[in-house]
Amino acid sequence: PMDFKIGLFQCIAMIPGVSRSGATIVGAMLMGADKRSATEFSFYLAIPTMAGAFAKDLLDNYKNLSKDDTGLIVIGFIVAFISAFIVVRTVLDYVSSHGFRLFAWWRIIVGSLGFAGLIIFG
Repeated sequence: PMDFKIGLFQCIAMIPGVSRSGATIVGAMLMGADKRSATEFSFYLAIPTMAGAFAKDLLDNYKNLSKDDTGLIVIGFIVAFISAFIVVRTVLDYVSSHGFRLFAWWRIIVGSLGFAGLIIFG
């Protein structure tokens, strides 16, 4: 039941500009999870979404691929997996000891720059 409720928070990310991970982390923390567990759960929730996106992209483009591309896809998968593992571990360690303040400021700064860019160049 708690997993389902946190998943509902993920649905909030369908609103443009709302972070999927941010929504699930906030949802988990509102239900009593600690920072590390909430962040970890958010990363786990992303796995089916990313796997689905990969499968859809592969199905949409398989006619354009040759057997020679298989090696590149495998290498890309392995490199992405290793780098994601390192980044997730680093983020979990950081969040456990420092919290989300840096990420909050990052979202505000990047969002403001994006908004300013729309005003200036839009």
